[in-house]
Amino acid sequence: MGHRVKRRILSVVGARPNFMKVAPIARACTAYAEYIEHAICHTGQHYDYTMSQAFFEDLDLPEPLFYLGVGSGSHAEQTARIMLAFEPICTEWKPDLVIVVGDVNSTIACTLVAVKLGIQTAHVEAGLRSFDRTMPEEINRVATDALCDWLFCTEQSGVDNLLREGASPDRVFFVGNTMIDSLLAAMPKVEACTIRQELGLSRGGYAVVTLHRPSNVDDPIQLAELLEVLSDLSQRMPVVFPVHPRTQSNIEQFGLSARVTKAKQLLLIPPQRYVHFVALVRDAALVLTDSGGIQEETTVLGVPCITLRTTTERPSTIEYGTNVLVPPKRERITAAIEEVLAASPRSHQIPPLWDGHAAERIVRIIAERCLGINCIA
Repeated sequence: MGHRVKRRILSVVGARPNFMKVAPIARACTAYAEYIEHAICHTGQHYDYTMSQAFFEDLDLPEPLFYLGVGSGSHAEQTARIMLAFEPICTEWKPDLVIVVGDVNSTIACTLVAVKLGIQTAHVEAGLRSFDRTMPEEINRVATDALCDWLFCTEQSGVDNLLREGASPDRVFFVGNTMIDSLLAAMPKVEACTIRQELGLSRGGYAVVTLHRPSNVDDPIQLAELLEVLSDLSQRMPVVFPVHPRTQSNIEQFGLSARVTKAKQLLLIPPQRYVHFVALVRDAALVLTDSGGIQEETTVLGVPCITLRTTTERPSTIEYGTNVLVPPKRERITAAIEEVLAASPRSHQIPPLWDGHAAERIVRIIAERCLGINCIA
């Protein structure tokens, strides 16, 4: 067998937010097509394949070369199944570098496999910390960063956290945010999107909500309290709520459906494809969420965001952006909503290096530092 000239990079996607983070990396690799062969492995951790397909279209993401189809399950089951399915791909395709992104089970599972096979690994979105070990994502982040060879940070807090944890400074790079690369690249499609008009909503006249964290949706009392807040808000303006499947099943299981149906302007809709969701967020008066990535998107779009959590691993969204952290209690959230709606638009800045070119910086470093490719691209 002849020596392979091109170096192989395998990027892993598992759940929704991963698609936005990997798409710009796939694009940036095309500048090095002479030297690098880039492929995507979709673990199928996000069970809705049609939803995944829509993301590939919206983000101009190449079709995955590998699809593992692991589906949902407990953390242990899912992580184990991903590891079992990913190992043969690594041994057969022999990547020179595996890129993992974010903080889902696919991230840590594929890191463990690659590292133990002696394959270089890079973590994109490294160093983010909520300092809340009850969050499964926090465990995934800490473990992934401890194992990976190369650590790419979206914000300064990530660099600070990694150096404090003892990461070698020559392996840590502050490059910006590939999620924002995707957001900026998608803006022409977002501008052309008519989802808001289709739902009969006026610009700046409605709220958008997402809820999926176990601490908010797996506890019947907590979920009931949050639905009451949404019901109250819906008396003032339409509230658009793309419902996560787990949240939907909990609403039904906990007998909370009546609370939702009696709130006239509370619009429960299925999870939306990327461009549709961004279009809804862009024109909203405010966003209520417990998601990580939405804190970043609202920061760049300049939309007020109330994060229904006690901690955030993305402090730059508060420091520079439009994000406020509010403990998920009814009176605290109601007060925050009042404040946001009464205030004149909050002045905000775009965090450093959130300029749409993070992936280009990452791929240049990977080519030159990690793979030793000497080329001008």
